[in-house]
Amino acid sequence: MNKSALRDQILARLHIELATQTAAAQSARDEAISEESKPENQYDMHSQEAAYLAEGQARLAAEIHANIAFYQTLPLASFEPGAPIAIGALVEIEARHRKTWYLIGPRAGGLEVPFNGQTFLVLTPQSPLGRELLGKREGETVYIATRTAREAHRIMTVR
Repeated sequence: MNKSALRDQILARLHIELATQTAAAQSARDEAISEESKPENQYDMHSQEAAYLAEGQARLAAEIHANIAFYQTLPLASFEPGAPIAIGALVEIEARHRKTWYLIGPRAGGLEVPFNGQTFLVLTPQSPLGRELLGKREGETVYIATRTAREAHRIMTVR
Protein backbone atom coordinates (compact mmCIF):
# COMPACT_ATOMS: atom_id res chain seq x y z
CA MET A 1 0.00 0.00 0.00
CA ASN A 2 1.38 3.39 -1.00
CA LYS A 3 1.35 5.50 2.18
CA SER A 4 2.67 8.52 0.33
CA ALA A 5 -0.35 8.52 -2.00
CA LEU A 6 -2.66 8.10 1.00
CA ARG A 7 -0.99 11.07 2.69
CA ASP A 8 -1.54 13.06 -0.51
CA GLN A 9 -5.26 12.19 -0.33
CA ILE A 10 -5.37 13.32 3.32
CA LEU A 11 -3.63 16.58 2.41
CA ALA A 12 -6.05 17.15 -0.47
CA ARG A 13 -9.03 16.68 1.88
CA LEU A 14 -7.46 19.01 4.45
CA HIS A 15 -6.85 21.68 1.80
CA ILE A 16 -10.51 21.47 0.77
CA GLU A 17 -11.59 21.82 4.41
CA LEU A 18 -9.20 24.76 4.85
CA ALA A 19 -10.62 26.56 1.81
CA THR A 20 -14.18 25.96 3.04
CA GLN A 21 -13.46 27.22 6.57
CA THR A 22 -11.50 30.21 5.33
CA ALA A 23 -14.36 31.23 3.05
CA ALA A 24 -16.89 30.75 5.85
CA ALA A 25 -14.79 32.83 8.26
CA GLN A 26 -14.47 35.61 5.67
CA SER A 27 -18.19 35.54 4.97
CA ALA A 28 -19.02 35.76 8.70
CA ARG A 29 -16.47 38.58 9.11
CA ASP A 30 -18.04 40.48 6.20
CA GLU A 31 -21.45 39.99 7.79
CA ALA A 32 -20.18 41.29 11.14
CA ILE A 33 -18.81 44.54 9.66
CA SER A 34 -21.57 45.08 7.10
CA GLU A 35 -23.50 48.33 7.24
CA GLU A 36 -26.71 46.25 7.25
CA SER A 37 -25.60 44.49 10.44
CA LYS A 38 -25.42 47.64 12.55
CA PRO A 39 -27.55 47.20 15.68
CA GLU A 40 -31.00 48.73 15.49
CA ASN A 41 -31.27 48.85 19.28
CA GLN A 42 -29.40 47.73 22.38
CA TYR A 43 -30.80 44.20 22.12
CA ASP A 44 -29.80 43.63 18.50
CA MET A 45 -26.81 41.26 18.68
CA HIS A 46 -26.61 40.21 15.01
CA SER A 47 -23.21 41.79 14.26
CA GLN A 48 -21.71 40.54 17.53
CA GLU A 49 -22.94 37.00 16.85
CA ALA A 50 -21.45 37.13 13.35
CA ALA A 51 -18.14 38.32 14.82
CA TYR A 52 -18.10 35.40 17.28
CA LEU A 53 -18.87 33.02 14.45
CA ALA A 54 -16.06 34.48 12.31
CA GLU A 55 -13.61 34.12 15.19
CA GLY A 56 -14.55 30.47 15.75
CA GLN A 57 -14.28 29.66 12.06
CA ALA A 58 -10.91 31.41 11.83
CA ARG A 59 -9.65 29.29 14.75
CA LEU A 60 -10.85 26.14 13.01
CA ALA A 61 -9.10 27.24 9.80
CA ALA A 62 -5.87 27.77 11.79
CA GLU A 63 -6.21 24.27 13.26
CA ILE A 64 -6.68 22.76 9.80
CA HIS A 65 -3.64 24.70 8.60
CA ALA A 66 -1.62 23.19 11.47
CA ASN A 67 -2.93 19.72 10.54
CA ILE A 68 -1.66 20.25 7.00
CA ALA A 69 1.80 21.13 8.34
CA PHE A 70 1.85 17.97 10.48
CA TYR A 71 0.90 15.70 7.58
CA GLN A 72 3.36 17.32 5.17
CA THR A 73 6.20 16.30 7.51
CA LEU A 74 4.77 13.00 8.77
CA PRO A 75 7.37 10.25 8.44
CA LEU A 76 5.88 7.24 6.69
CA ALA A 77 7.92 4.38 8.05
CA SER A 78 7.36 0.83 6.90
CA PHE A 79 6.19 -1.43 9.72
CA GLU A 80 7.85 -4.84 9.64
CA PRO A 81 5.89 -7.92 10.80
CA GLY A 82 5.69 -7.89 14.59
CA ALA A 83 6.48 -4.18 14.87
CA PRO A 84 4.45 -2.24 17.44
CA ILE A 85 1.83 0.22 16.24
CA ALA A 86 2.97 3.84 16.25
CA ILE A 87 2.09 7.08 14.49
CA GLY A 88 2.22 6.54 10.74
CA ALA A 89 0.97 2.96 10.89
CA LEU A 90 -1.83 1.66 8.71
CA VAL A 91 -3.87 -0.70 10.84
CA GLU A 92 -6.65 -3.08 9.82
CA ILE A 93 -9.01 -3.96 12.68
CA GLU A 94 -11.78 -6.52 12.80
CA ALA A 95 -14.69 -6.05 15.18
CA ARG A 96 -18.03 -7.87 14.94
CA HIS A 97 -16.96 -9.49 11.64
CA ARG A 98 -16.36 -6.09 10.06
CA LYS A 99 -12.91 -4.94 8.96
CA THR A 100 -11.88 -1.29 9.11
CA TRP A 101 -8.65 0.44 8.05
CA TYR A 102 -7.10 3.21 10.15
CA LEU A 103 -4.14 5.49 9.74
CA ILE A 104 -2.66 6.37 13.10
CA GLY A 105 -2.04 10.07 12.60
CA PRO A 106 -0.83 12.95 14.75
CA ARG A 107 -3.96 15.08 14.18
CA ALA A 108 -7.20 15.38 12.18
CA GLY A 109 -8.82 12.41 13.89
CA GLY A 110 -12.11 11.33 12.37
CA LEU A 111 -11.17 12.35 8.84
CA GLU A 112 -12.37 9.70 6.39
CA VAL A 113 -10.37 9.30 3.21
CA PRO A 114 -11.35 7.04 0.31
CA PHE A 115 -8.26 5.39 -1.16
CA ASN A 116 -7.75 2.38 -3.44
CA GLY A 117 -11.37 1.31 -3.11
CA GLN A 118 -11.36 1.42 0.70
CA THR A 119 -12.10 4.07 3.27
CA PHE A 120 -9.37 4.95 5.74
CA LEU A 121 -10.21 6.67 8.99
CA VAL A 122 -7.58 8.86 10.63
CA LEU A 123 -7.21 7.84 14.25
CA THR A 124 -5.20 9.84 16.77
CA PRO A 125 -3.50 8.58 19.93
CA GLN A 126 -5.88 10.79 21.93
CA SER A 127 -8.91 8.71 20.93
CA PRO A 128 -9.88 5.68 23.05
CA LEU A 129 -9.12 3.21 20.24
CA GLY A 130 -5.94 5.05 19.28
CA ARG A 131 -4.69 4.89 22.90
CA GLU A 132 -5.37 1.17 23.03
CA LEU A 133 -3.67 0.43 19.71
CA LEU A 134 -0.37 2.22 20.33
CA GLY A 135 2.34 -0.30 21.10
CA LYS A 136 0.17 -3.32 20.21
CA ARG A 137 1.06 -5.76 17.44
CA GLU A 138 -0.64 -7.66 14.63
CA GLY A 139 -2.74 -10.53 16.02
CA GLU A 140 -3.43 -8.91 19.39
CA THR A 141 -6.89 -7.97 20.62
CA VAL A 142 -7.82 -4.69 22.26
CA TYR A 143 -11.03 -3.99 24.15
CA ILE A 144 -12.92 -0.73 23.90
CA ALA A 145 -15.82 0.25 26.14
CA THR A 146 -18.99 1.04 24.24
CA ARG A 147 -22.33 2.23 25.60
CA THR A 148 -23.40 -1.30 26.43
CA ALA A 149 -20.27 -3.44 26.83
CA ARG A 150 -16.57 -3.86 26.14
CA GLU A 151 -16.05 -4.69 22.48
CA ALA A 152 -13.15 -6.78 21.18
CA HIS A 153 -11.13 -5.40 18.26
CA ARG A 154 -8.63 -7.80 16.68
CA ILE A 155 -5.59 -6.29 14.97
CA MET A 156 -5.41 -7.99 11.58
CA THR A 157 -2.72 -6.03 9.74
CA VAL A 158 -0.09 -3.41 10.60
CA ARG A 159 1.76 -1.68 7.75
